[in-house]
Amino acid sequence: MAETKTQPTGASVEDYLASRATDGQRVDCLALMVLLKKVTKKGPMMWGASIVGYGSYDYTYASGRTGTTCLTGFAIRGREIVIYLAPYWNGATGLLVALGSHKMGKGCLYFKRLADLDQAVLEQPVVGSVAELHRRYGQAGTA
Repeated sequence: MAETKTQPTGASVEDYLASRATDGQRVDCLALMVLLKKVTKKGPMMWGASIVGYGSYDYTYASGRTGTTCLTGFAIRGREIVIYLAPYWNGATGLLVALGSHKMGKGCLYFKRLADLDQAVLEQPVVGSVAELHRRYGQAGTA
């Protein structure tokens, strides 16, 4: 079975931000780092070359494939920032409608500027996502 490509690394989060973020993105990423640490109670860690992740959990798919990934995190993807969330959790749709200007993939929330999002709403999808992952997979994970 193939090994998961995105693993925790010893790379520097600060170096990643310095190499990828515009000045505006850097400010937004620093604010996200405060939020994600508050929700997960974990510090940031690079996962692969481009994901700043918080916490971890072990998963098993119906196919039997297993792995470990971060509970939540973010990455800079060109002009956008993406926050990684669990897909399909109860209450997500209503919160995302109230969030502001963003695009949503299966488990990725894309936005251009943090100022485009309702800051009072932003924490709630992250909290809901982390709670859903704990419900599905338990509290395991130490990263």
